[in-house]
Amino acid sequence: MPSRRRVPVDAGRAALTSWAADPDGTDRSTTALAVRFTLEELGARAPGRSVEVRVPPFGVVQCIEGLTHRRGTPPNVIETDAATWLELALGHLTAADAQASGRLRVSGTRADLTAYLPLFDDHDGS
Repeated sequence: MPSRRRVPVDAGRAALTSWAADPDGTDRSTTALAVRFTLEELGARAPGRSVEVRVPPFGVVQCIEGLTHRRGTPPNVIETDAATWLELALGHLTAADAQASGRLRVSGTRADLTAYLPLFDDHDGS
């Protein structure tokens, strides 16, 4: 069962659009909202609990079907900063490039989001 949304879709899209227009000039609360919205979207598109995606300090989501992890650090973890995550979600950066540059840390055999990214095309907001 997909998790329920905590970020209203319209507010999340507005925050994401604002961040995409001016990543360096976007305030922390708008960036946080955009990150939480995109993490919720990933969880909705790839339901499951086998991979944990972390974007500290703003949010985390468990996603992708497979073996369910229940306690401690999961074996499949993806972690990055907010700017890298939002660039990935919008298709401005590939996971391979982010990983090669050290901006995306990946552990585990199932920790691959290439089938789900980008989440949005920043030109149409969908």
